[in-house]
Amino acid sequence: MIAKRHPVLVTCIRPADHRAMNSSIPYPAHVAALKPYVPGLPISAVAARSGLAADRIVKLASNENPLGASPRALAALSSAGIDLSRYPDSDCAALSDAIARFHDVPREWIVVGAGSESVLGNVAACLLEPGRSTSYAQYSFQAYVNAVQKLGAHSTVVASPDFTVDLEGLARSILPSTSLVYIANPGNPTGTAVDPEALRSFLGRVPPHVVVLLDEAYVEFLPPDRRGDSVAWVREHANLVVTRTFSKAYGLAGLRVGYGIAQPGLADVMRRVRSPFTISEPAQVAAIAALEDQDFIVRTVAATRQGRAALVEGLASMGCRCLESHTNFVLADVKGGADFARRLEQHGLIVRPVASYGLADWVRISIGTQPEIDRLLEVAGAGQPARG
Repeated sequence: MIAKRHPVLVTCIRPADHRAMNSSIPYPAHVAALKPYVPGLPISAVAARSGLAADRIVKLASNENPLGASPRALAALSSAGIDLSRYPDSDCAALSDAIARFHDVPREWIVVGAGSESVLGNVAACLLEPGRSTSYAQYSFQAYVNAVQKLGAHSTVVASPDFTVDLEGLARSILPSTSLVYIANPGNPTGTAVDPEALRSFLGRVPPHVVVLLDEAYVEFLPPDRRGDSVAWVREHANLVVTRTFSKAYGLAGLRVGYGIAQPGLADVMRRVRSPFTISEPAQVAAIAALEDQDFIVRTVAATRQGRAALVEGLASMGCRCLESHTNFVLADVKGGADFARRLEQHGLIVRPVASYGLADWVRISIGTQPEIDRLLEVAGAGQPARG
């Protein structure tokens, strides 16, 4: 059992006693204090602001697949003959079956959601309320942080001085009120990953009444020697849920499909809190086909590895520090993230400043095609290159 002692932490976040500005409506304090999730800028907005044509805009802010969507998924959509006047299968039976076969687990272990963000929110909704708490690392995915705050739960944030999840710190952070521990591996926005054996050992030390949410949105990009068998860990631990997504490596970000894997007791409660009809019929059809397109995953990972190396080398030549990334993006210290992003935006390049994570000097840059990477490095290095 993990000792119930106070950890060394960055901060402890509690619902603040705020009142919604310019309103007499008495919102709950934890809701009034919410900060909206800020996604990468859309191409249309940057085209309007920069005066460039939309086809000259390069979006490297949302970790999308530069190869596009799985070809099998596109082919399945074009031939499916979907009746859009009908509701989709709310249970996502065919998709759940396909995911279960892929991971060799029973179908009742699979819970599908509208992207892994919705699954993260469902897990939080199962377990958290005012008076209960969650622990997660500094620089954790903002969508999870917001999901917790919406529920009015207490958050313990564990320092990540090297930008990697401190598993020992997380272990020390578990208190009698702790119901949920969140770990993203690899992390977003850091791109860093934890050692698989250390993670497996950590899972064995967590009390059985505390659920561990292991977010593997970027797991396909982990090299084999850094990838643990998380599905086997679910078989060992009834208090573990693993989440994955079709948005990144499979290229289906526009269809919003993700899923969780957990033993039946936890999975059943997750399904109870899930909204009905959460996944459209086109999304279900495309995801089933994409899961069968593992050749596309191999090509995606290879292209990502090559592009990431070129991006890091180019940024390093300009004196920018880049964290070692195991994802399809790079977190780079550019000594002023907002200014760097604004300068690139003027030339039709969208990157993601991450001041909202407490990283004002840094930007997150998605891995694009080689021409897109070359263009970004030219703009970043030259300062004022020719437009167009």
